Amino acid sequence: MSLCILAAGKAVTLTVAAFTLSWTHSVEKTHWQEDWKVLPSGLQIAEARIKGSGAGMEPPEGSVLRNGWWVYAPRTGPQPRLVLAASGATREGWTLCTVQGCRELGKAAGATILLEPCNGSSHPR
Repeated sequence: MSLCILAAGKAVTLTVAAFTLSWTHSVEKTHWQEDWKVLPSGLQIAEARIKGSGAGMEPPEGSVLRNGWWVYAPRTGPQPRLVLAASGATREGWTLCTVQGCRELGKAAGATILLEPCNGSSHPR
């Protein structure tokens, strides 16, 4: 499978089956991480981790505290795409990591980033 990243009118294709998306919450300054799988049916979250808790960020029922992170498996189906937009409040965007390495996305406030599976021609669906 391939992941298409669309930002600022440009598309980047990564040939990956999975990725980790991480960021810092703009109010609580708490770190978050999510592990995603790239499937033909969409993007499927496999596991999420929160480094602490705070207003509106309580770990869900069934979460386990492991090495300082609240770890849980969200119960949602595949998503056709993820839409990311930076608030500018943390001076950083998202970090997307794959087996190929990591890259920062959406550092500028208001910049919209789309993540979605690519079809066979390496273009977004």
